Amino acid sequence: MLVGCVKTKHSVPSAAKDLYKSYLWRCRRAYAESFDCPWYILSAEHGLLDPDRSICPYDVSLNDLGAKDRRLWSTRVLDELKRRVPSLRTKVIEIHAGATYAKYGLEEGLRDAGAVVHLPLAGVSGVGRQQAWYRERLGSRRS
Repeated sequence: MLVGCVKTKHSVPSAAKDLYKSYLWRCRRAYAESFDCPWYILSAEHGLLDPDRSICPYDVSLNDLGAKDRRLWSTRVLDELKRRVPSLRTKVIEIHAGATYAKYGLEEGLRDAGAVVHLPLAGVSGVGRQQAWYRERLGSRRS
C-alpha cells in the first residue's frame, strides 16, 4: 500500500508515520495499518519512505513541481519500490494519495511492472468525503 504524505507536519524530526498530523493523514495511516501488508509513504521530498524512518520536517509539495519534475519523482519512487520489492508482478498495490502522486508515471509504471493497481479514492472528491470513506471502512473492519 502506498500512502501519500500531507502538508501539515510537526516541527521536530520524527518517524515519518508520526511527522504528518492532519486528520486525513491519521485516517490514511490507520487504514494502512489495519492490513497485514507492508505500506510506504509517498513523500514529495523523500520519494518512497518506510513509515519508521526518521525524517526532518520539510515544505515540498508535488503540486509545486512542474510535469517534468513530477515524472522524475515518479521514476525515483518506482526505482525505490523495485529495490524493496524485487518482483511487482501480480502484486496488488493500493495508492491512497492525491491524483498528482499517481498520474505522472507512478500508476503506469506499476502496471508496466505487472502490478495490479487500485486507486480506491479516485472517485471520492473532497477531504471530508475521503475522511468519511476511511471512517466507514475502518469501522467495518473493527466490527
